Amino acid sequence: MIYEKYVKENSASAKKKNSPNSDLINCIIKTREDLITANNNFEFADGDLIDYYLYQIKATQAKYNYLLKKAKQSRTFSKYA
Repeated sequence: MIYEKYVKENSASAKKKNSPNSDLINCIIKTREDLITANNNFEFADGDLIDYYLYQIKATQAKYNYLLKKAKQSRTFSKYA
């Protein structure tokens, strides 16, 4: 199911031409979803998985912060910052 979703998303995005800003927005949305998933998984983790999800949350949060910073620096988003 995950693979089918990946193929569907990638084939759809390959058909339409994306601007760099829409790619950045899509990356931010995907990273936010990954962060939510990691937080949800952390709630039900036990044993060694607790450490795994903590690291995953920290890494994904760092990526999310970087992408938001990058978006704020871009011309399109500068009027919203």
